[in-house]
Amino acid sequence: GTLFLDEVSDIPETMQIKLLRVLQSGEFERVGSTKTIQTDVRLVCATNKNLKEQVFAGLFREDLFYRINVILLEIPPLRERPEDIPLLIQHYLKFFSIRNRKKIEKITPEALSLLSKYTWPGNVRELKNVIERMVVLSHLNVIDAEQIPEDIKGGKKLLVARPTQT
Repeated sequence: GTLFLDEVSDIPETMQIKLLRVLQSGEFERVGSTKTIQTDVRLVCATNKNLKEQVFAGLFREDLFYRINVILLEIPPLRERPEDIPLLIQHYLKFFSIRNRKKIEKITPEALSLLSKYTWPGNVRELKNVIERMVVLSHLNVIDAEQIPEDIKGGKKLLVARPTQT
């Protein structure tokens, strides 16, 4: 099978060691069990960090890096590929309409234009969440400019207040 790991750079070192063992030996034990299980998996990892720099900084195991770095695909951020935005919007509109049992049939050109002009600092995850929010909150069968969150309309990144530490 295939195992997908998102933000692989954030895996704690203890887990990196266990993952490396599974990849090298093809064996693991379930928590609380002593029975060894054989596995044959293909690993697909994603990260927004440079893993070579993480290795150099001592934050990621070098042996695990070389084990998972078989084929490298670099996908540019969404702001560098705006032509993908309308396609992703249509995909997620359909997906979340079905999931939420709604009949969202289209998005207005004005709404599509506003969404396409936004820089999407959170990349596809942010776009996906915005589309889901609009579908869930929609009472219409069309997504229009009124339904787009204000931070997207103004092109401003929504800032979340973080508590100060004392």
